[in-house]
Amino acid sequence: MTYSEQMQKIWAQYESSGMPTPATKHNVAEWAVHNGLWKPRPIDIIGQCADDLAKALREEYKTDVKGRRVRTKHVVKYSKNGKQLYLWADIDTAPRDHMVKAFAQRRKQVVGDCHQLKTDVDYYNDKNSTIEPIQVVLDFTDDVLEMQHAESIDDAA
Repeated sequence: MTYSEQMQKIWAQYESSGMPTPATKHNVAEWAVHNGLWKPRPIDIIGQCADDLAKALREEYKTDVKGRRVRTKHVVKYSKNGKQLYLWADIDTAPRDHMVKAFAQRRKQVVGDCHQLKTDVDYYNDKNSTIEPIQVVLDFTDDVLEMQHAESIDDAA
């Protein structure tokens, strides 16, 4: 059983034990630790540090001279000898090839998220065919333009 499958099993046990849902990840984690279903492994310490570092790097932004909020750190996933490597670089110093790959991979993630969202909405609508279906629009052109417009108004204020 993979670690993800173990975590999914913890969620299933949480639900089947009658605990309330929806629930926060912290509620479920506290319950799992309290019930002896999860314990940190010493080898996980470096992995936890790496995960925390990646989260912090994804959250690092700066404002450029034009007032744009720019994400500063970008990651590219590589496979080497059958192992996944994640290489990070700063947007100001990264080689162009790194940034091309980083942007392409982020775009692929967005498309994957949209595909899964559409699948989930379709499933929900099929299971609840007696009520008004939930509509989802996957063309983000207007949304992006609205956000850019809002940023320009904020910058002018």
